[in-house]
Amino acid sequence: MSTEHPPTIDPVAAARWHAAAPAQSPWLHEEVARRMDDRLQWIRQAPAAWCHWDAVRGGLQGHALVSARYPQALCLVTETSPHCVPVAMQALTRPWWSPARWSAGRPRFGLPQEGGVQMLWANMALHMASDPQALIAQWHRALSVDGYLMFSCLGPDTAKELHAVYAALGWPPAGHAFTDMHDWGDMLVQAGFAEPVMDMERITLTFATPQRLLQELRELGRNLHPGRFVGLRGRGWKAELLQKMAERWADKQPDGQLSLTFEIVYGHAYKPQPKLRLEANSAVSLEDMKAMLKQPRNTGLR
Repeated sequence: MSTEHPPTIDPVAAARWHAAAPAQSPWLHEEVARRMDDRLQWIRQAPAAWCHWDAVRGGLQGHALVSARYPQALCLVTETSPHCVPVAMQALTRPWWSPARWSAGRPRFGLPQEGGVQMLWANMALHMASDPQALIAQWHRALSVDGYLMFSCLGPDTAKELHAVYAALGWPPAGHAFTDMHDWGDMLVQAGFAEPVMDMERITLTFATPQRLLQELRELGRNLHPGRFVGLRGRGWKAELLQKMAERWADKQPDGQLSLTFEIVYGHAYKPQPKLRLEANSAVSLEDMKAMLKQPRNTGLR
């Protein structure tokens, strides 16, 4: 696994998208959050504190599901896009007269302290990061020992039908390449996580028209490929795209609707005890060695 940044993501374009992404929770993100919340039933130990990374784009309904599952846990909401902060605060802060405002589970806002949370929840964010290794390392620092990361992102088969149309026309890629789940597992291990569990599923959505399909994609993200079309394209280009989508779509339904594939990658990993670094002439006391051997390992799984 290379330690280089993803070669198919333009970091400048990624930063522009991050600063201007719609401050709302896309339907697909909410659906993925619901499915990811189902996976929490296999976690044995409830966190005392958890962090919701980019809650607005990740899903505010999903936030409610996790909060209801862990009502006594302290919740920290981290919004890395400044324009999403007021949206999150308005949506998640209860009125002063509400008893829930003063409960243990009321959200706080800001970056987590190092080792400050036992679970970090990051839904549908990683595939838009221009430097995912740095982001994963930041998540690792935020977790306490035996804390766990829960995340999801888009996988390589996403929008394969649209990619096929672009390729048939000889156009630049329709989007940047998404990372395979096995490579995400390698990156987790490199960052210091242990025993990553990765799985994926495909969700197929249908759209009545090419216009509606493209609108949905614009709400989900942008093409961050360095070799994408640059500058503005005229009406003639868009008309050709819509025509070719209607003609060449690989998975058209009998009623004429267009099917679009989304590969969803799910990941779970925990932060183990730090490994003791041994030098050529290291000395470890018998007491320290006994303490390390007695230290229980909690994977968080049932």
